This record gives sequence, C-alpha cells and structure tokens, in this order.
Amino acid sequence: MPFRIRPDHSFTAEFRKAAGGQLSHAIRTLEERPEGKHEAIHAFRKNLKRVRSLYRLVASEVSEFREHENARLRDVAMSLSAIRDATALIETAAYLKKNARNTGEAKALGRIVAALESRRDHMADAEVDIDRKLTKAPEVLRDAIAALEEVHFNGGPRRNAQLVAKGWRKTTLKARKAIEHCQAEASAEAFHTLRKRAQDYRAYHRLLRPLWPAAMKAKYEVTSSLIDLLGHIHDLDVLCALVEAEPQHFPNADDLARLLDAIIFRQQEDRHAALERAEDVFADDPQEEADRIELLWRAQVS
Repeated sequence: MPFRIRPDHSFTAEFRKAAGGQLSHAIRTLEERPEGKHEAIHAFRKNLKRVRSLYRLVASEVSEFREHENARLRDVAMSLSAIRDATALIETAAYLKKNARNTGEAKALGRIVAALESRRDHMADAEVDIDRKLTKAPEVLRDAIAALEEVHFNGGPRRNAQLVAKGWRKTTLKARKAIEHCQAEASAEAFHTLRKRAQDYRAYHRLLRPLWPAAMKAKYEVTSSLIDLLGHIHDLDVLCALVEAEPQHFPNADDLARLLDAIIFRQQEDRHAALERAEDVFADDPQEEADRIELLWRAQVS
C-alpha cells in the first residue's frame, strides 16, 4: 500500500491507512521472509522508521499517542537489531575495501570483512531466541495497528494544513540545528541526529507527494543520496567503536591499523560531502517551506 496522505480525504482515515499499511507490510515480511531472515528484519525496520516519522509529523496533535507508540515501535525494532547491525558492519567494511587506496589496504580490508562475517555467524548461532523474537514481533505490530483506532483528528482542512506545516517546520529546524552542530563539533552524535532528521524529511516527501508530485519526487531522491552518505558515516562510527570494544575479532595489528586509517580517511571525505549535500537539501528557510506546504495542502481541498 502506498505511503501517502491525500489532503482531499479524511485526515484520520488517511493517517490510519498510511501507518496501518506500513505496519501490515512489516508483519507480512516477518512472517513470510521471502528473502530470508536477515533481509526481512531489514525491511521491517524500514517500515517502522516511516511510521515513526509520520507520528513525529503530527506529534503536536496526538502527543501521548506518539510518545507511547514511538516507544513501542522503537523497542520492537531494537529487539531484532543485533544481527542486522552486524551485517551492516560487514557491508561497511566491504564499502571501505571497494574504495581502498592501494592493494595492501584492499587485502587487509578483505581480511577484516572475513573477520566480521565470522563474528556475525557466531552471533547468529548464539542468538537462540531469534526465532522467538521473530514470532513475537508481529503480535506487537498488531497491537500497534489496533492502537490506531484511538487516533482522531477533529479539525477541518485548514487545521490539518497547519498541523502538517507545523510538523514539517519542526523537522527542518531540527535538521538545520544538526547541520550547525556537525559543522561546529563533527561528532558522531551530531551526524547521527542529522541522519534521523533527514530520514523524517524524506518520509514526508513520500507521504505528501500528492501535494506536488514532480517536486516531491525530486527532493525525495536528493534527500535519499544524503541519507546514504550519512548512513556510511554512522556505520563507520559504529565500526570504529566495535574495534575499540571488541579488539579480539581483529588479531592482526597491521590489518587493524589499516582499517582505522581507512575509517578516518573515509569519514573525513564523507562528512565533507554530506555537509555540502545537507546544505543543498535544507537550503530553504524552514518557515517559508512550511508555509508553502500549508498553501499546497489548502489548494488541494479548496
């Protein structure tokens, strides 16, 4: 089911349909697992991120619902995160290997990839309750779908337009603040916050595409490229933290040194590129952009 809200329909019905469609898709994916267990978990987590972004958009109107349901979805996603996160680290090391600066670095990173694959496989063998968690998660999501019946938006088109514009403005303001923090301190936390706000922003361009299809699609795609870069940066930070926390997986000191050197180099390159792209993505004034969203919404229902 498309992740969309149409202004000329009941806002309550469209909200429930958008959130419920994503949650239902997540349930089917976890139960059927068409591409295997780990890909199912990856897809399910993406569905939940979209729903949590939607809840943030309307948080000012349904604050208690948003707080409770955000915690529910966050917790169920985290319960299935360990193996997927381990797989993401393998993909990160492979990304470094693909962009290696010389043959020696490429060979060393190839051995790092193998070490991370061994770590993931060991984790999978040790996580004996993964199937139980996979069985339990759809039950949690069905409760989340049932909770949607508690949500009602009683305002008319004008009120709904203001609600959406307010949520949009809040997200872009937070993104601009995150960019400032990234420029000032370049911390892992600052870049991770920027990534989360960019994910919300991308979700809104998908959710509200009926307002201005061509422009929304174009902005969705450029925001996706920013998120990809920020995702690499986040995974590099996590990989660096893993090296410090679990050095036993990397007994070859030379390979470890090459890995850390590659991480630092790639972080610098990707952070610079991500900040340039973020400035383009979030170039518009937050209030002016929110006003434009409100006007587009009202034009659809006039």
